Amino acid sequence: MTVHELKKTVENSGIVGAGGGGFPTHMKLDIRAKTVVLNCAECEPLVNVDQYLLANYTQEIISALSIISQALDCDIVIAIKKHYVTAVSAVNKHIEQEPRMGLKLLEATYPAGDEILLLYEALGIIIPPGAFPIESGCIVLNVETVYNIHNAIANGAAVTHKWLTIAGEVEKPVVSRVPVGTSVPDAVKEAGSITTDDPVFIVGGAMMGDATSQVITKTTNAILVLPRDHYLVRRAQSSPSVQLNRVASACCQCRSCTDMCPRYLLGYPIEPHKIMRAASARDPASQAFMGAMYCGLCGLCEMVACPQSLAPRSIIKILRTALVKAGVKAKKHEAKPVSQDLQYRKTAASRLKTRLGLAQYDIGVDV
Repeated sequence: MTVHELKKTVENSGIVGAGGGGFPTHMKLDIRAKTVVLNCAECEPLVNVDQYLLANYTQEIISALSIISQALDCDIVIAIKKHYVTAVSAVNKHIEQEPRMGLKLLEATYPAGDEILLLYEALGIIIPPGAFPIESGCIVLNVETVYNIHNAIANGAAVTHKWLTIAGEVEKPVVSRVPVGTSVPDAVKEAGSITTDDPVFIVGGAMMGDATSQVITKTTNAILVLPRDHYLVRRAQSSPSVQLNRVASACCQCRSCTDMCPRYLLGYPIEPHKIMRAASARDPASQAFMGAMYCGLCGLCEMVACPQSLAPRSIIKILRTALVKAGVKAKKHEAKPVSQDLQYRKTAASRLKTRLGLAQYDIGVDV
């Protein structure tokens, strides 16, 4: 299959990044690529879609990766957390006859699935701030995206369904395949009865999701069912104006948000504490705001780092949306040297689940 044929097949099937970004996949398939990285880091707490698919549809995914490798004349690196033992074992069995495929085992940390951090951990490459990975010869593809590519090539199938994890206050946590456009309450029925009287649905994961989505889209990867008084629900439903006022009254400029920011530690020009300072001062001309364009929106700053329980990520997200709407683009920069503290400031996935009040729901999903 030629590159043109592959791109056309992917485009006609309506395939977009299934991991949350939603970028049209045919636009990513570029002959400049030297390496395609399969992203099976899946770092959101309780989310199991990627490891489930890689464990249960290994042959289909490897077959699609092989076609991509041949079409683009590139190597394949499958980046997966080493504790996903079932998926790792399945992949090892299937790549023995694939000389251009390799396996990279990752630590169980958050946010290992961030594209920029993943490329550093898997390949040792720093993507310059403001640049796209393809400019450094890299493409990152989500596991479900590649599974959809297989279905498009083998069966001419369009993307009409979405795989997602349903967990939390449900009878049986499950990885389920539901039609795109299904209402969130109807999708939750796949996991049996709801086990709390007043449930709220966090869609998209504990760290980067929200409580406003109504239907399943091509990028929905999780629904967490939580009681209304849960910490994450209170955070998700807090008012942006209240968040901004709390910054003005409580931010002490301790810079913990910056010191734990993975993008900052990789040398990116983002310093969340300075963005908080400018927001507190209501200074619309502050150059610190431009740092929002380089944020990965992982949420460590507000869910883990901030001792005052402020909301740097939420404020940065609102700010970045406004900048993009105004036509502002991230300027290219030379990244500063990677901080030697990066290896010491990774957040263990197990610690994160406990901190977010999700450990009790971590009863696993059969893969």
